[in-house]
Amino acid sequence: MYVKLGPVGRKNRAETVVIDDYDVWNLDHSLALIIVPALKLLKKKKQGAPVVQNEDVPENLRVSKEEEEDVADGGTDEHYFERWDYVLDQMIWAFQEKLEDWEEKFYSGETDTSFVKIKEKDDKGEELYEMVNGPNHTFEVDTKGMKKHSDKIDSGIMLFAKYYGGLWD
Repeated sequence: MYVKLGPVGRKNRAETVVIDDYDVWNLDHSLALIIVPALKLLKKKKQGAPVVQNEDVPENLRVSKEEEEDVADGGTDEHYFERWDYVLDQMIWAFQEKLEDWEEKFYSGETDTSFVKIKEKDDKGEELYEMVNGPNHTFEVDTKGMKKHSDKIDSGIMLFAKYYGGLWD
């Protein structure tokens, strides 16, 4: 993937974008390479913020009942810009995780496996093997922790989709 950006401003902004076949093999990773630094720069340079829904932020950042109507009509409250920062942080974190081998955080132990030929053959007469754990096999996966982490990544990416129209400066 090759992206060449032109002058700042709307005119001639994206001059060249080249996407090779291998870029789409792990497109989520390829796009994250662009999205992470772009979101970080947007957060740093932002001059405004879209309206962020209460359900997308922790309780301490939510609009109070008294201020809901004012915010809905274009006003702000004391946490207005903090809500947008929170959402941006969730997006950045999620796409950053797409660039990491985050699953490995949930692995522990050592593998001790071997493949042992079994007596049966497949329908083509080929030998079949069974994977057998040896005495030193202690490998485990924290599937609950992995699921929780994966759900958080998905949530950040869903926020990206939900607030895509708010990604402006």
